[in-house]
Amino acid sequence: MYPIPFHIFGYPVSSFGLMLALGFLVGTWLASRRMEELGIPAEVASTMLLYCMIGGVVGAKLYWAIDTAIREPGIPFSQRLLSRDGLTFYGGLIGAVLGGVIGTRIHRISTLDFANSAALAAAVGQAIGRIGCLLVGDDYGRPTDLPWGIAFPEGAPPTDVPVHPTQIYESVWLFGVTALLWRRRKTSPFLFGEYMVLNGLGRFVVEIWRVNARIGGLSEAQWIAIALVVGGGFGWWRLRARAAATR
Repeated sequence: MYPIPFHIFGYPVSSFGLMLALGFLVGTWLASRRMEELGIPAEVASTMLLYCMIGGVVGAKLYWAIDTAIREPGIPFSQRLLSRDGLTFYGGLIGAVLGGVIGTRIHRISTLDFANSAALAAAVGQAIGRIGCLLVGDDYGRPTDLPWGIAFPEGAPPTDVPVHPTQIYESVWLFGVTALLWRRRKTSPFLFGEYMVLNGLGRFVVEIWRVNARIGGLSEAQWIAIALVVGGGFGWWRLRARAAATR
């Protein structure tokens, strides 16, 4: 693992931050290609994805800070917000969606077209972001004696015992999701709904090897994954029915 690959003017540069930036750049490129196919100018596409990035980072940090403040009181909230640890994907997804909706209203473009294009950016960006989690030793799984188990002596938290590299599991799944969504970009009635369903399914399974606390037999992430599958599936069904009715 390489949590701090180098320094710039004495300031440590996190490998997670680098992967986050790379994920944004690759996601922007991929989604921009789709938006240009839909007639959305390239400069507007880049601006729209910037709304999502800002909303996503703010949402991810706020979600983590609020969640840990409830579960682990005693640390000042401002300290949580400024800490190096703590970016929760589902908070980032909520923030990115809100940022995107605001952007579509400002620039007067189709929210559905943008959401379907942004699904591509979300999938590939999340896949690359999980590589960042691997490099800093965050979000790993349960101890394992499998040959691909990895120890994270400088992780968050540290472990000298080999564990399931669940970051790799999720990253591989999401790269596959990205490829599937790209193939279906011109035929799907609701590509973002498909992303929600596939993302939720993948995360639900990966959580089997995670050590997160359980509520009613499932982790918080698994309950949210179920909501994503139901919400995305329902939205896909409604839009498919609407498209069929207009033919």
